[in-house]
Amino acid sequence: MTDPLLRASTVRPLTGLGAAFALATALAACGSDAERAPAPEPSSTETGVQNSIIRDDLADTEPLPPPPLAPLDGRIGFPEGGADLSESATADLDTLLQSPQMEAGGPIVLRAHSDAGGPGEANQRASQARGEAVRDYLVEGGVAEDRITIIAFGEQNPIAPNANPDGTPNERGRAANRRVEVHIALPGASEDAAPEEIEEAEPTVAENLSRATAD
Repeated sequence: MTDPLLRASTVRPLTGLGAAFALATALAACGSDAERAPAPEPSSTETGVQNSIIRDDLADTEPLPPPPLAPLDGRIGFPEGGADLSESATADLDTLLQSPQMEAGGPIVLRAHSDAGGPGEANQRASQARGEAVRDYLVEGGVAEDRITIIAFGEQNPIAPNANPDGTPNERGRAANRRVEVHIALPGASEDAAPEEIEEAEPTVAENLSRATAD
């Protein structure tokens, strides 16, 4: 008869060996499964190829057409008086000559102005002379003369006060009023299709008094 203690000590080593064998078998099975699993495909960053973020249906979209051409307005100043073109005035006219509106061939309206520093007839003649100076420069630059119309306003349409509230001359305002407004219309437009844009002048003392009384 075998000693129970001896039999018990013999069973424990066998049990530990069986557990080790089972563990080794399981690990071998896992290793074989890992060998059978396909390797993952490399990502775009691993291959150096970047995925495009542009949708295929938008890649072939045609660019938007340019905006339609609009009439062009410019102001040529005569701050020193007279009808001679200054360097600044000729530079502004050169810019107008190079514009797409000028190249389009539409009518040109020159609205000429003066200050109120002299008799009305003299101011009328002065504004006419300024309009003619601008016209002649444009014609010398290659513009057909029959495209150009001159309208002389004299002192009628100031954009700044000709006098201060105390009645003394407003030299800065008078210099701003000596000008020629250039309007270049598009082909097919009438010469008077776009009226001159007049900036609102500062109110006089009488106008301020009248408004205060009305309020």
